[in-house]
Amino acid sequence: MLHHIHPLWELTRARVVVLRADPERGEITTTVIVTALMAIAAIAIIAIIVAKLTQKANSINLGG
Repeated sequence: MLHHIHPLWELTRARVVVLRADPERGEITTTVIVTALMAIAAIAIIAIIVAKLTQKANSINLGG
């Protein structure tokens, strides 16, 4: 079992070394802001849909 783990460990270690050596990591701030805005928009859209469905359900006359 250990002979399978050793190559994976070495591959992971080599990948970490390569990533640490590369100073360019991209525009993380922009990505975080865009992701946060998309999450806020999704929550707002879901809230609007739930409000409209609740309003429609409450307006149904059940003959009572």
